[in-house]
Amino acid sequence: MEYITLNNGIQMPMAGIGTFLLTPDEAETAVLSALKGGYRLIDTANAYVNEKAVGRAMKKSGVPREEIFLETKLWPSFYEQSDAVEKTLERLGTDYIDLLLIHQPAGNYIAGYRQMEAAYKAGKVRAIGVSNFTQAQIQEILNICEVKPAVLQTEVHPYSQEQELKAFLTKEEIVIQAWYPLGHGDKALIQEPLFAQMAEKYGKSSAQIILRWHIQAGNIVIPGSKNPAHIKDNFALFDFRLSDEEMAGIAAMDRKKRYYTSTPELLKRYASMIPPVDAQK
Repeated sequence: MEYITLNNGIQMPMAGIGTFLLTPDEAETAVLSALKGGYRLIDTANAYVNEKAVGRAMKKSGVPREEIFLETKLWPSFYEQSDAVEKTLERLGTDYIDLLLIHQPAGNYIAGYRQMEAAYKAGKVRAIGVSNFTQAQIQEILNICEVKPAVLQTEVHPYSQEQELKAFLTKEEIVIQAWYPLGHGDKALIQEPLFAQMAEKYGKSSAQIILRWHIQAGNIVIPGSKNPAHIKDNFALFDFRLSDEEMAGIAAMDRKKRYYTSTPELLKRYASMIPPVDAQK
């Protein structure tokens, strides 16, 4: 495992498992498989409606809580609820969260950020950050925050490397965490000849080459899967290293091609959407 040091000195694993779109049963099984396979970073969210399942898997794994880096995200409709963090902790069955993010720049996200800051100061959260924010929105947070965001979780992959955004984040000591690290399953990306050449050289898959590129580029990765073989493969990233020339070759693939685009209409819908968190198993 490789780690990155966040701007408050906390060490965060560079690779973990995401649970987006996994049912509670799938999430519990996947997280348990991941933890038994050596993973120590788990990503979930209020909106995934599987936090209880993630908490159960953590307990069942037998891995000490302090060895697990648990990350979750507050949903916009909860930003102004004063007990949002407490309820999140209850669902996860834990006394603290290692990293808590604002999930979307929708609704009153300043109130949500203030709530996270209070939780951080109370020791209920070890680090805080944002997800899906633009540079301008991050700057808005930086202008008013008492606790600086440590992580931006956003879409990053070889076709959309966000190099200008990363330069801004590096200056502000904020780390990127990539969702869609493999390009949302785009076969054109996975089947790029350059990845096939590297895969043959290192005895790895093209997906493993891409994930290794992320790590060496300083991007934390959280690929999601419910397939035990894929979960295992997505973590076999630490026994090889790409050369500077290979890293440059991948950097040249940037097309600024995103698969997810936020709109004012979408953000307005997010703000009014209430995930059925109280009904989850």
